[in-house]
Amino acid sequence: MSKTVWNLDPMHSEVNFRVRHLLISTVSGKFERINSTVTTDGEDFTQAEVAFSADVASINTGVGDRDNHLRSDDFFNAEKFPEIRFKSTAISKSGNGYQVDGDLTVRDVTRPVSFSVENGGTMVDFYGNTKAGFELQGTINRKEFGLMWDAVTEAGGVVVSDEVKFQVNLQYAKA
Repeated sequence: MSKTVWNLDPMHSEVNFRVRHLLISTVSGKFERINSTVTTDGEDFTQAEVAFSADVASINTGVGDRDNHLRSDDFFNAEKFPEIRFKSTAISKSGNGYQVDGDLTVRDVTRPVSFSVENGGTMVDFYGNTKAGFELQGTINRKEFGLMWDAVTEAGGVVVSDEVKFQVNLQYAKA
């Protein structure tokens, strides 16, 4: 069967994350610049090869000072490690959806991760382009990827949780 390449449609895709702050509220953000390709056999996504990257400098939480802190060596060190990368290793059926396993690289630390995936299906748009949509969710421990900055309040509270939750919506166009 012939290979099919699907290119990310960045206008209809987003990578959002949430992390607890002081363990009493949640801070949300996203990466503004992302790139991805998926290679499939025909239009079968169950054996797909997924490659994804996010430009660390494009992090946006809506607060400039916080974004600059996240770009600094305390967190991502965007200057030295400009990309977050993901490469799939397996896709499997999981309940009503799927699970994608792969290697996530942050700050040159690569670890296996899993995300739950909802396949939104495929559709032909107004211009005759075949599109495919997916929603992914997952959680990582930031410290496992070298994001070690920590602070404790005077009362002994944690400033930033180790757990980071992702909500990712991706739309691809068949090349």
